[in-house]
Amino acid sequence: MAYQIVEGCVNCWACEPLCPSAAITAARPHFVIDPKRCTECAGEFAEPQCASICPVEGAIVDALGIPVNPPGSLTGIPPERRAAAMAKIRTR
Repeated sequence: MAYQIVEGCVNCWACEPLCPSAAITAARPHFVIDPKRCTECAGEFAEPQCASICPVEGAIVDALGIPVNPPGSLTGIPPERRAAAMAKIRTR
């Protein structure tokens, strides 16, 4: 199985140099992960290095399409709490 970088990627270059298997390359419109090279950092690191450094929540997904760095993982704010706060702000 390999991870995939989706449209949310902002091409910040944070993940590319950290990938121990050199599976990440620059492409348009966003970076891509070579599935033949991606090891998901298994046996090398406790967590995937690309997801651990990615500043965009949900930009890296597993083979099932589940975010490896899901919403709330960077901020610590549960998605439902963030949605409620944003709704309150919009009403002002």
